[in-house]
Amino acid sequence: MEPTERIRVVIAKPGLDGHDRGVKIVARALRDAGMEVVYMGLHQTPEQIVHGAIQEDVQAIGLSILSGAHMTLFARVLELLREQDAADIKVFGGGIIPDEDIPELDRLGVAKVFTPGATTQEIVEWVRGAIPARV
Repeated sequence: MEPTERIRVVIAKPGLDGHDRGVKIVARALRDAGMEVVYMGLHQTPEQIVHGAIQEDVQAIGLSILSGAHMTLFARVLELLREQDAADIKVFGGGIIPDEDIPELDRLGVAKVFTPGATTQEIVEWVRGAIPARV
């Protein structure tokens, strides 16, 4: 049997935010679309997320942030990826993120920000188009 190409993604909830229903729906949608999803759960530090992503050899990290700490948390994850020579891992995310913060997140290197109302199909299609699968 030949190995198949797959997209591997870590999905995590950084910080103190305790609401995880939406992130679990996204994780399941990605899994149902054929991706390998590692759900790290609630209350993860940026260090735990980056360590897990490197250990799991993923191509992307998806963050769900509803707490308002998105600027700090996205920036720290991206900084740690650069420090670990893992900047090739794309970071995307969503949550309650004001439109006026999105340009700065883009500048920091966040590949995509999904705001409330984004469908799971939009997220799946973006991941498939932006993240190359590998064996």
